[in-house]
Amino acid sequence: MSRPELVTQRKIARRLLPFLFLLYVTAFVDRVNVSFAGLQMTHELNFSNEVFGFGAGIFFFGYCLLEIPGAMLAQTWSARKWIAGIMVGWGILATLTGLIHSAAEFNIIRFLLGLAEGGFFPAVVVYLTHWFRQEERAKAIAMFMAAIPVANAAGAPIAGFLLRIEWLGMRGWRWLLILEGLPAFLGGIAALFYLTDWPSQARWLAPAEREWITAELQREAREKDAAHHPMSIFGALREPVVLALAASYFLINTSGYGLVIWLPKMVQKFPGLSTFQVSLVSAIPNLCAIPAMLLTGWHSDKTGERKWHAAFAAFAAAVGFALSQAFGGHPVIVMACFSLAAVGIMSFYPPFWALPTRLLSARYAAASFGFINLIANLGGFAGPYMVGFLTDRTGTYVAGVLLLVSTAVLSSVVLMFLRER
Repeated sequence: MSRPELVTQRKIARRLLPFLFLLYVTAFVDRVNVSFAGLQMTHELNFSNEVFGFGAGIFFFGYCLLEIPGAMLAQTWSARKWIAGIMVGWGILATLTGLIHSAAEFNIIRFLLGLAEGGFFPAVVVYLTHWFRQEERAKAIAMFMAAIPVANAAGAPIAGFLLRIEWLGMRGWRWLLILEGLPAFLGGIAALFYLTDWPSQARWLAPAEREWITAELQREAREKDAAHHPMSIFGALREPVVLALAASYFLINTSGYGLVIWLPKMVQKFPGLSTFQVSLVSAIPNLCAIPAMLLTGWHSDKTGERKWHAAFAAFAAAVGFALSQAFGGHPVIVMACFSLAAVGIMSFYPPFWALPTRLLSARYAAASFGFINLIANLGGFAGPYMVGFLTDRTGTYVAGVLLLVSTAVLSSVVLMFLRER
């Protein structure tokens, strides 16, 4: 790559990735802060583990409904307007979550919050394809999705602080949910003015820079279209490769959200920890995952290999979960094992999300983003609910964690048998 081209790519990355990163931090905080709120909520509202797991996971039923429409609207209408609109909506609903008083209200507001947020992630993945070529895409996705462990790591001490306050007769878990919904509302308004839909509209690029990146992306799209036979979008969704990708992502999400939602409750079982200390300890796996995720995305781009990077990452997550139960009596070792699991899960995402755009033409890749995320996020329900269900039935978290081992292994195996064209 010549120096002017390199300067253009760096300018695009500096302009877009930090802002999208902050938006996704906001999104993920609103998605999983219920795991910390649950440290107080379950006692105050008398929720069993199964009730809490169901309410935390039902978010993803609503989330799934806008996956495909969200991706297609970002491709054919305006990613900027779509991202801004849904952020304003979910910010309002996230704040209202702090006002619930019953299991029914908890389930309804979590479902609506998932519905409001549903189109965000596929829209951003599609949006990145409007700006980054195939060879830079895994690294761009890694930098964007690094917001997941950052949100968990940074959100943990903030949640621990908010859980300690009591204002206007309301306990800290309510203020945690109310206050953490406000950044999404403000971020949506900022996105409307800050983001640019296409390189050809970017006044912050020089004319020669706009022309170069537009030409590069159009050339790449023509080459991919020429390499694939024409088919309907529904035909693309029946393709074995799309179904395999969706299955693998569903399985790793089951493991990932099972860990994210229940980790604070598992850490709470360690002796001698206050609520604030529980939140700090819960941040450790995510801090470990941040550099591993970025390194995996960088190495995947450098080598051009995607499938085996993702498959080995999922297998590493399974090993971490399994070892956490083998050393269940030693908190330090358990947290090291959960850190390995978090590293594996987070490292899975960057190479994985470069696969659809590598294997499918641009139009069908956009539809596949929504479809894969739709199926995958049912794992966001399955993981939290099944861990809660098994914990209530057995009295320990062992059976639930072993379930997370099996889903991570299966995710890896599915990718290993995937044939790249």
